Amino acid sequence: MEFIKDLNGGFSVIENLMVSGAREGKFGVAIIYSPNSTASAVFTSNKVVAAPVNYTRNVLKKGIISAVFINSGNANCFTGEQGFKDCETLVGLVSTELNVPKDEIAISSTGVIGREMPIGTISKVAYESLSRLGNNPENSMDAAKAIMTTDTFPKECAIEVTLTTGEIVKIAGITKGSGMIAPNMGTMLSFIVTDAVISSNEINKALKKSADVSFNMIVVDGDESTNDTCLMMANGTSNVKVVNKGKLDPNFQEALNYICIDLAKKMARDGEGATKFIEANVRGAKNETDAKLAAKSIISSNLFKSAVFGGDPNWGRIVSAIGYSGCDLNPDTVTIAIADDSDDVDLVCDGKILAFDNTPNLKRAEKIMQSENVKVNIDMHLGDGEATAWGCDLTYDYVKINAEYTT
Repeated sequence: MEFIKDLNGGFSVIENLMVSGAREGKFGVAIIYSPNSTASAVFTSNKVVAAPVNYTRNVLKKGIISAVFINSGNANCFTGEQGFKDCETLVGLVSTELNVPKDEIAISSTGVIGREMPIGTISKVAYESLSRLGNNPENSMDAAKAIMTTDTFPKECAIEVTLTTGEIVKIAGITKGSGMIAPNMGTMLSFIVTDAVISSNEINKALKKSADVSFNMIVVDGDESTNDTCLMMANGTSNVKVVNKGKLDPNFQEALNYICIDLAKKMARDGEGATKFIEANVRGAKNETDAKLAAKSIISSNLFKSAVFGGDPNWGRIVSAIGYSGCDLNPDTVTIAIADDSDDVDLVCDGKILAFDNTPNLKRAEKIMQSENVKVNIDMHLGDGEATAWGCDLTYDYVKINAEYTT
């Protein structure tokens, strides 16, 4: 897309925005400070919801966020009344230090569920983070690192988008997520800021559309978090309106999709213990809903994810996953192919099996399955529905990481 330009520096590309991050052991705190920004968010649909999710939902009713407090190391979930009090304590700390109204401060947490917040330690790290607030690439990277838990690398993205009017705005974001990922709203934790002028209601509409094609289309392990939050702020420093005559500029929506997909793919690639990245592309489905069902079912299948880890081109696991996904499927017309960055081979074409013992197709498939990037391409030949989902392989290390998560 020629109207989107990748930028370096993460949040530092946005004016009137300060960020920071600090850690002490497994506990980290990131601060995002952008006064009087319009904002909205999407959250987990898990019925067990963390205290900071409920707290931030209430704050967002005003539609204005000036600061965000994010901590790692403790989810502050299933912590009862004390959990909500801890949110108030930490928000109060930020309010005092930044001279920002409490009802304009969002809070988000990630980490172990069912443990009370070590409020003393978190507060100490919070003060350290607040003392480092700034607007340079290092500040943005510190924030991305501070919110990591089992992540192996920090995740950020920044872009510049030229609107259909010729005007330019910027969007930047950070995210964290490596395990307990099967988002049904947004992601583990993701924070996006734009310098565009846009209302909180319009942010919500645009963010939901972007989440549906990005964060809601990744699966690492099929477990949906209690803390999932994707929050977006707009500080308006560009003075460029992206909604005109009641319509959102389509280039802005595409740009928001782009940054959300980029962040989502980075989470899938960093799946706990992962050695390979999986992309499932479905076309020719009866409709978009069916395409999404099929694509997510493929990358959710533990049997297929294990096959990818072992380099086994067991396409029967692919067709089985599509079959139980709930989408319409005609086995006599489906085409199944796998690919990497240099080769693409059909395993089944229009229902006809091409990859069986000692065939050239199977040998090529075996080589492809050794690659770090494995694509599954499906054509259902039933309609015009299309969708893409992303995931990773299932490895021994995934079990090891999660067997020792709280010890």
